[in-house]
Amino acid sequence: MKVKDLKKDIKKKLEEAKVQDAETEVRLLLKTYANISEADLYADPELEVTSETVLKTLDDAVGKRCSRIPLQHILGKTCFMGFDFNTPPGALIPRPDTEILVEEVLRDYHDGTKILDLCTGTGCIIISLMALTGDCRGTGTDISDDALSVAEENADLILGDKKQFLELKKGDLYEALDEGVLYDIIVSNPPYIKSSDIDSLMPEVKDHDPVIALDGGLDGLDFYRRIINGARSHMIKGGEIFLEIGYDQASDVTGLLEENGFKYIEVIKDYSGNDRVVRAVSPVL
Repeated sequence: MKVKDLKKDIKKKLEEAKVQDAETEVRLLLKTYANISEADLYADPELEVTSETVLKTLDDAVGKRCSRIPLQHILGKTCFMGFDFNTPPGALIPRPDTEILVEEVLRDYHDGTKILDLCTGTGCIIISLMALTGDCRGTGTDISDDALSVAEENADLILGDKKQFLELKKGDLYEALDEGVLYDIIVSNPPYIKSSDIDSLMPEVKDHDPVIALDGGLDGLDFYRRIINGARSHMIKGGEIFLEIGYDQASDVTGLLEENGFKYIEVIKDYSGNDRVVRAVSPVL
């Protein structure tokens, strides 16, 4: 089959299955399973794909995607902050919006920074921060054995020798930590979807992301309350906290920070103009 016909056929199937951004996903599927680059798609559309094995493997992958299995689960990986992270089922799939959170932490990094990543999931936040900085010490906590296993794999893949400076601990937020350890920065992308909204999410999310990584309670704020209420006991004076938020949660989260004495509270928008990250500073006195 010619590349141009293969692309057209796959795109039609994905669109009929109501897959968002079918054009991009076609390119990823062809690159992964047929070794056809984006340049080949445009430079040599008459190229023939003749291998029955390749066509069968590709068709199987397209079938899975049409059943709304996330592309990241089918491919087994996703790119985040320029790194390929393993993304098997069992941990929240890293999403581009969370790169805003990492970028904001990187703005305030300094040598020797100790960073705590709560609800670490795949480890994409803390591992990216450690990989992109020179002298960072990191801790990631999660309540899920599956998520921590994925994070360990990703640390092995991405950090190399720097992995010795990363601790991954099982426990419910701060319960996983050693007593008396203080951090310069606390960062988290916690569960923040209202319990009543989960069934209305896209099938890729509600049926394949772990519910414990999505469900933020009745108002979506359960984890923010717990994280913010306990933060000052686990961070240095003048330390910073960075939280990813839902598009309509800025007012509530900033209010919680104010109630707990945090200063210099700032809301950062993502590239679509939605509120995405809240940053605040722990009081010195």
